[in-house]
Amino acid sequence: MHIELSNQRVLVTAGAQGIGLAIAQAFVAAGSQVHICDVNAEFLATAKQLLPGVSQTLCDVSHEDQVQAMFQELGERWGALDALINNAGIAGPTAKLEDTALSQWNETIAVNLTGQFLCARAAVPLLKAAGGGSIVNMSSAAGRLGFPLRTPYSASKFGVIGLTASWAMELGPSHIRVNSILPGIVEGDRQERVIAAKAASYGIAHEAMRERLLSKVSLRSMVSAQDIAQQILFICSPAGARISGQSLSVCGNVEHLG
Repeated sequence: MHIELSNQRVLVTAGAQGIGLAIAQAFVAAGSQVHICDVNAEFLATAKQLLPGVSQTLCDVSHEDQVQAMFQELGERWGALDALINNAGIAGPTAKLEDTALSQWNETIAVNLTGQFLCARAAVPLLKAAGGGSIVNMSSAAGRLGFPLRTPYSASKFGVIGLTASWAMELGPSHIRVNSILPGIVEGDRQERVIAAKAASYGIAHEAMRERLLSKVSLRSMVSAQDIAQQILFICSPAGARISGQSLSVCGNVEHLG
């Protein structure tokens, strides 16, 4: 699918690796001006080689001062923003409820939920300066389904759905559209680590755990980072101009998580 988004000013959080990097690459290919942030300096250095025209900031989105500094930088450079892709997130612990530490809960909520709030709050003045735009929040299939052994992650992703619905209503009169994307089982290193942790919790082999996960997906397959990036590109394009307040699944129809 080819979508042209020339001169769109786009921020992708956690844009130096995985899904975020795929999103940044998709916007660059569409002609957009892209800025990425990431908490990992090594990933940023690699992304600089892959996307030399993309500006970047070392930033932990759960830290208010770092977010404010990044948006001040963007305001000085661009003066406005057309799209915020709230992609930053962590997997959180894989553990039984009684074995989950408060520190693990707090860290997951801080990055996955508070981080989106901080970035969106800072982005709104720049989006209004552009005359409107899009916020895309990254949720998960775990944001519509319970997820045993992943309570902090699931709770944070349910929370993202609430942010999305509320902000869409609040910001709509300013021509700012807000949607969320709900990926399913996304192929890649991070997913392999999750599978390994769950396999260990259940006491089964890695491949057996993989088969168990995919048996609960109607299409019996994982999704790719590119699948997600193309959906985001679409809803940020003129073709998606009337899509707001929606939680859009890109998951092959995950029927159950566990």
